[in-house]
Parts: sequence; C-alpha cells; structure tokens
Amino acid sequence: MQKVKIPRTIDPLKAAQKKLDYNGIIQTSLFKRLEESVAGVKRDAEVSLSFEIDEQKLVVISGKANIEVDLVCQRCNEVFSHTCEVEFTYTPNTGDKSEEQIPEEYDLVDRNEYGEIDLIQLVEDEFIIELPQVAMHDDADCSVNSDNMVFGEIPEETEETKPNPFDVLKSLKNQSYS
Repeated sequence: MQKVKIPRTIDPLKAAQKKLDYNGIIQTSLFKRLEESVAGVKRDAEVSLSFEIDEQKLVVISGKANIEVDLVCQRCNEVFSHTCEVEFTYTPNTGDKSEEQIPEEYDLVDRNEYGEIDLIQLVEDEFIIELPQVAMHDDADCSVNSDNMVFGEIPEETEETKPNPFDVLKSLKNQSYS
C-alpha cells in the first residue's frame, strides 16, 4: 500500500461509515509541541489509522504510529536516539453518552466546531505522553557508570551532637523580666 500524507482533520462519522484506512506519514514540521519537548525530531511519523463503527454504534478510531526523536540523557547530558511507538483507540465525544457507557479501552476525543477531529494533534499528543519522564540511556550505553555516581555523604549524627530545639525555649524561660 502506498504511503500518503495523513489529512490534518477528518469527519470521524463519515470516515467510519466508509470504513476508511490510512497508512501514511505526518511531516515533522507539523509537530511543534513535540519538537519543544525533545532535543530533535529525526524523521517523519509513520501512521496507520482505521475508522469503523463498533457493536454499540460508536465511532472508533484506532491506530498505530512511530517516530524517532533525540533525547538528552539526564545522567551524562549526551543526546541519544529514542523511538516512540504508540497504539491508541479513540471515540469522538458526542455528549449523548456518559463516560460510564463508553468502553474503558476507548479514550474520548473532542471534535472542533466543524465536527472534525484534528488527527495531527491526536497523534502528537500520543507521542508526548509516551516520552519517558526521565530520559536516560541504557546503563550499558551511558558514559556515566551508575556505580561511579556520588551524591554526597550524610554525616552520622548521634543524639549527643544533635542540638535540642527546645533549648531556645529554656533560655527564654530562665531570663528574668526586670
């Protein structure tokens, strides 16, 4: 199947009625928020999307996407490559069903004022969520060995060397008011 540019927005109901499938790319220039979150985006995102209507008559958008980004290791401050691979399943928020009626494997997505979904933003959100909280190389690849990391030593204090915080109150009590 030929890879095409994924449309920016789409009407989910019409796409689901036609049972559309997209297999394509999203250009890196469209991922502004992702670019701000990483050291660099290396290539276009590969995305596959499917639209269908499930047994409950809900519109379902399911897909997979991957992209390669550069992250800065928080141990050694060197840049390394990371592949973000995401899978997702959404249903548009129509307002006529409560969240309890929607299966828990579906995430809700809001439509714009024209009843369409921004597919670029949807995929970009998934990539941002998938980024690690603390970016680090694998221990074998990192130039800083975890055994060599020193965070300082805590001096051992005994009860005798630790000052009593109430000594200040004793000195105030012992003062005479003249």
